Amino acid sequence: MAYESASGLPGGRPGSRPRLAYGVAAVLLTLLTLIPATAAAQSRQAAPSGRVALIGVPGLQWSDLDATRTPTLWKLVGQGSSASLSTRAVPPPDRGITCPVAGWLTVSAGQRAGTDGKGCPAPATPEPSGRGDGGATVPGWQAMTAYQSETGYDARIGTLGQLVTDAGGKVAAIGPGAAIAGADKSGNIAKYVPTPDALGDPAPYNLIVLDAAALADAWSRQPLDEYGVPAGMPAATREAAVAEADRGLATLLDRLPPGTTILVAGLSDVTPNAHLHVALATGPSPGGEPYPRGDLTATSTRQDALVTITDLTATAIQLLGLPQPREVVGRPWQPGAPASGSTVDTVSGLADADLASQVLRNVRGPFFTVLVTLQLLFYACAALALRRRRSTAPAGGDAAAPSEGEAGPSTTKPPAADGEGEGDGAVDASTSRLLRAVQIVAVLSGAIAVSTFLAQLVPWWTLPVPMVSVVVTILGIAALVTGAAFAGPWRAHVLGPLTVVAALTSLALLIDVMTGSKLQVNAVTGYEPVTGGRFYGFSNIAFAVYATGTILGLAGIAQWLLGRGVSKLVVVGGCALYGMFTVFADGWPSWGADFGGVPAFVIGLAVFLILLSGRRVSLLKLLLVGVAGVAIVGVLSVVDWLRPEAQRTHLGTFVQQVIDGQAWTVVARKFSAMIGVTVGNWSLTLLTLVALAFLFLVLARPSRYGAAALGQVYALAPTLRAGLFGALTCAFVGFLMNDSGIAIPAMALTVAVPLTLAACVRALQLARPTPPGRSSGRAAPKPSEAGPHR
Repeated sequence: MAYESASGLPGGRPGSRPRLAYGVAAVLLTLLTLIPATAAAQSRQAAPSGRVALIGVPGLQWSDLDATRTPTLWKLVGQGSSASLSTRAVPPPDRGITCPVAGWLTVSAGQRAGTDGKGCPAPATPEPSGRGDGGATVPGWQAMTAYQSETGYDARIGTLGQLVTDAGGKVAAIGPGAAIAGADKSGNIAKYVPTPDALGDPAPYNLIVLDAAALADAWSRQPLDEYGVPAGMPAATREAAVAEADRGLATLLDRLPPGTTILVAGLSDVTPNAHLHVALATGPSPGGEPYPRGDLTATSTRQDALVTITDLTATAIQLLGLPQPREVVGRPWQPGAPASGSTVDTVSGLADADLASQVLRNVRGPFFTVLVTLQLLFYACAALALRRRRSTAPAGGDAAAPSEGEAGPSTTKPPAADGEGEGDGAVDASTSRLLRAVQIVAVLSGAIAVSTFLAQLVPWWTLPVPMVSVVVTILGIAALVTGAAFAGPWRAHVLGPLTVVAALTSLALLIDVMTGSKLQVNAVTGYEPVTGGRFYGFSNIAFAVYATGTILGLAGIAQWLLGRGVSKLVVVGGCALYGMFTVFADGWPSWGADFGGVPAFVIGLAVFLILLSGRRVSLLKLLLVGVAGVAIVGVLSVVDWLRPEAQRTHLGTFVQQVIDGQAWTVVARKFSAMIGVTVGNWSLTLLTLVALAFLFLVLARPSRYGAAALGQVYALAPTLRAGLFGALTCAFVGFLMNDSGIAIPAMALTVAVPLTLAACVRALQLARPTPPGRSSGRAAPKPSEAGPHR
């Protein structure tokens, strides 16, 4: 990205940069020296203790539970802790679902795993070992092991079973899927039986895995689609299968010794589309006390009543008193908020969470199509409103613009009743109803992004027509934000509405991320628990909206303060303080936990502050700021890594992946995703290009109202130039550093360009009218005219 001031000389004292670089390096080296000792302390081995019954019911959803049809499951909900389970693993080609075998492999590895080939084949029946001891071998184990290196996750299948066996424990598997989860790294299982009745006395086993496969078996008998995935089951077939699975659970539970911890998981899909599934825990928790009646949570999601399938492996390991290997990426289930209602309330609330995820899946694609289409149409209409010429030019051709000293009242015909004027001369923007409408719609458009998150305050997914409901909800909230932007005396200031919308955007997302990121879950621009890409902190799109709102909001506030005589040093310092706090919130593991966003945010904020201070941006300054951004996120990551492993976020996990030599796998996967999103999502790519073209080819050129609208704003409010370039820089760097690719600049521009347009319209309204023409010069009011009219 080029800057108009990029040719300036760097500031600062000679020799200060090397000392800064050495200081950053020294801090990082000091922190890294702590890694070997801490790693050694985390590698303790222990013998298994306790007993865990891990019961997998592939495809079980909360809407399947019923007090009459599934009495065993209903009783477990009333006794223990429960949550929605995100079962995201490695999907089959061209389908975003988790097959039963992939779910069992993921439990075995504690990392996302899958199988080669298309479709969802049923798990193969284990082959007896022939030793007469009840042992068996999982067919095709070596092929499944080899395939994991091609998925981008490098799952180590057999991790769970091998860990228990190496510690001297015993594993029993009931059913083909359970054999996959309980096998060691060679694919062998010490005890395999096909049914619970054949197990005998369960007391000798530390880990008992049950495959209650009635739902998966019924699904496998349905017709296959072109991808080899079975069609959905009829309701009666599904109900009968769920009842059969419940009876299988009851058979095992009746045989378990007291003191056994029971973990129930609907660990895969048995539908053509992905769902959230059942997660239950009853019996002794890791602390010894029973799991209380209420929600389950985990530090992997940091959300009450939401856990992941990889957490299931980590939970079983913790309950057995074993150290969690680093290849297991999940975090143990923990009791969350206590239950606030009956079992019926718990089940219906968790079923509603899955409903929200399904509605989101159906409306997200159309919503973005509508958003992009309306944005493109708005840019086209706004361009026509700004660029349209008179059919008849003034006598003598294009009128020359008066100089600053000659600019005076227009001598042309007064405007017509519609405010657009009918004569040949100048056009008075201050009376144009069309421009007024453009300004209002521009502010409304700029408020859409934050409104997509605030819409989660309303349960729109429960309304009869979800697509209409989410659009109406978002537009209604955006209208409220727009009303606030025009509600006070700030509406007359050239940056007034922009500042209000941008500041509300920054504050709303800052408060949300500091209080658990509730607004981002199942938001159309947030993250989907079903997809399992992220569950807390700033998603990439939320980061783009947050950073853009922060920088533009600071630009507006800085202009207001400077206009009231506050010294530039104080203004720059105040903007730097708030800006660095927002960067801290973006990267702090307990809040934003955003790895790729911090360097982009630091660079964008630095560009804004440099330009705001009156200095010029140079390549050397950008490189130094980039190094500082990387150092900041590096320090935050190491600090997170130094915490107990179960409390780490993905920042600390990445440090461990660097130590283990797995970091390049993660980087390659995210880079591939970035390229895929940028190339595959042509609508967002088109929106980005059109928004940039509108900004630099329409707003930056002379309009029918005289001088270039963007130039008018820069003359009245110079801080906008600093804010706009800072926001664009942040979006560009974020595009390069995050796996969401083009989505980041697209959403950043969705905030920045409409709000800039609104400021441009106000600048034109404040300017004295001049005759339109190619030679029209800048006709800007005096700086004092930038504020409200009295």
